[in-house]
Amino acid sequence: MNKRKLLAKALTGSKNLRFTEAVRLAEAFGFQLSRVRGSHHVFVHPALQELVNLQEVGGKAKPYQVRQLLDLVERYNLQLDGE
Repeated sequence: MNKRKLLAKALTGSKNLRFTEAVRLAEAFGFQLSRVRGSHHVFVHPALQELVNLQEVGGKAKPYQVRQLLDLVERYNLQLDGE
């Protein structure tokens, strides 16, 4: 799935986003995996102080964490890679 379709899917319903899709979406906005501790995957962005934490539960990303990622994208006006 391309980046724009992935973003549209996340915006329409964060409950149905697979964990791998959430990771791809975070990476598309410039976040990089910093560390993994247990089920917590912590992502950092070179231009931001805030971290993004994503967890996998049954193959899906936790909806509130996807919303937190989308809030950061909106608050800091982050753009998809290549745009």
